[in-house]
Amino acid sequence: MGMPVESAWGDGGGSGGPGASRGASFIGLFVLLAASMMVFVAFSGAFVFRRGLSGDWASMPKPPILFLNTAVLLASSFALEMARRALKAGIRSKFNAWWGAGTVLGVLFLFGQALAWQQLKDLGIYVASSPSSSFFYVLTASHALHLVGGVAALIYVAVQSLRPSQRPARRTVIDISAIFWHFLDGLWVYLMVLFYVWGWRPVTPCPAWVSGPCSWAAAAL
Repeated sequence: MGMPVESAWGDGGGSGGPGASRGASFIGLFVLLAASMMVFVAFSGAFVFRRGLSGDWASMPKPPILFLNTAVLLASSFALEMARRALKAGIRSKFNAWWGAGTVLGVLFLFGQALAWQQLKDLGIYVASSPSSSFFYVLTASHALHLVGGVAALIYVAVQSLRPSQRPARRTVIDISAIFWHFLDGLWVYLMVLFYVWGWRPVTPCPAWVSGPCSWAAAAL
């Protein structure tokens, strides 16, 4: 039997009451999302401006694992939404299972990103190799830094919900963590479109600055 939602996942709050505490938390979240959005809008503007500035822009090879990473990140958001539905239904065991799965997938995405960077390194593609590679590293690293914070929040909720001696994480923390994670998910999809659509320009396979094996690099251009 699932535990009642209100007893197991109460919002709690400070002296202003649950509603005031939850409202203040969401205001803080929206400020964080706005600040993060401004950072990536600035990077995107610089990306678009630099690409159209001159004719020296060359599309960099992009590791195919990026598509797998995208699927993993989308799956993690799905798992978190299923966890929230279980929470609303008052089924704590299902919440724990889905939330844990989403957290593991989030960590897996970070490992996948590290592997993508390693594959580029094996090709001799670094931050300073070309304008396109510079933007790729900066944008993906900035996203990964945000994601580390998101993963930390997911792990906190997962640990608190599994400790029998502690009261489960509050509903507000769960909602904020999930919303921030969905934001990062959507941001990653946007970056993929930026890299593969706007950042693409026809070039001869394997530009001069690619020094490693070019089997997948040629197809990824």
